[in-house]
Amino acid sequence: MSVARRDALRRLMGADIPGLLITLLPNIRYLSGFSGSNAALFVSRDDPSRDLICTDGRYQTQVGRECPDLPVQLDRASAIALVARLAGEGLTSIGVEDQIPVLLERELRKLLPVVATSGLIEQLRVIKDHHELELLTRAGAITAEAMAQLLRELRVGMTEIYAARRLEQLFGELGAEDRAFETIVATGSNSAIPHHQPTSRSLASGDLLVIDAGAMVEGYHADMTRTVLVGADPEPWQLEIHGLVAAAQLAGVKACATAVPLKTIDAAARSIIEDAGYGRQFGHGLGHGVGLEIHEAPMINARSTGSISANTPVTIEPGIYLPDQGGVRIEDTLVVEPKASRVLTELARELVVVG
Repeated sequence: MSVARRDALRRLMGADIPGLLITLLPNIRYLSGFSGSNAALFVSRDDPSRDLICTDGRYQTQVGRECPDLPVQLDRASAIALVARLAGEGLTSIGVEDQIPVLLERELRKLLPVVATSGLIEQLRVIKDHHELELLTRAGAITAEAMAQLLRELRVGMTEIYAARRLEQLFGELGAEDRAFETIVATGSNSAIPHHQPTSRSLASGDLLVIDAGAMVEGYHADMTRTVLVGADPEPWQLEIHGLVAAAQLAGVKACATAVPLKTIDAAARSIIEDAGYGRQFGHGLGHGVGLEIHEAPMINARSTGSISANTPVTIEPGIYLPDQGGVRIEDTLVVEPKASRVLTELARELVVVG
């Protein structure tokens, strides 16, 4: 699998790039299988036998297990050591990713001429293979099951922090290796803050409660949000904005199909909220790709270019946020398949009462 991915990368390299240095860890994992925290990878354009990974001694056993098809160099200064070796072996220049740190690029230029590239690996990562989709499906199922369990356990008086940590515990109990990102639990007026960080605030009767979380399985991320009501019947304004967000989310999910322009998908959901007069209260994009990172291509918003491809997992997550009052977001991870879209985080989207 990793060899085939590196071969696909070779076909994207221009004549001015004899090989590419990869330092971004998600890209290294995609191309080699290595999951450690320090590494650099070289992929040769013309000679696969020159492909090489460098990490440090902490990972000697792990890199041998995860990358049996690659020669290994051990050095803490992975990128510098790898490029120094290649320069000594006669390499005349090297390509680098566009997100390489400035200071690292400056040091590399002392060893070899550097050629900048843009998004070569990221474009390969957009469309997932069968194994990747299996991992995302598992991550989505764990996320939804854990969310359902948490909603059954929630009670008035629990804190945001307690609910967040309990959900993450459930991820582990159900087989996830980690959370996919920092869990968001936002109650009452905090629910109007899209990326609120959990606090010691307690859940109170009548609060809207937004929970945005995801499980990680073998490096692959799920992303899901549900909004519920704590301990009371809903007020008219809560029903209104939840109903609008639910309708927008459904429209966005239905619009996700192969070859549909990304901005068309955004418009399908956003128009429902804008037509109801809440356009300014929906200030973020409709969704994003997921995979080895929680936010990756494609981005789905009004300025997006291009269209969606088959076997691409994305999120659909409209929201309405009323400052100092409350907010609603509903989100699912789904995969756009050749004939239809498949939701990976299936759980009821109605405004249920918990606690």
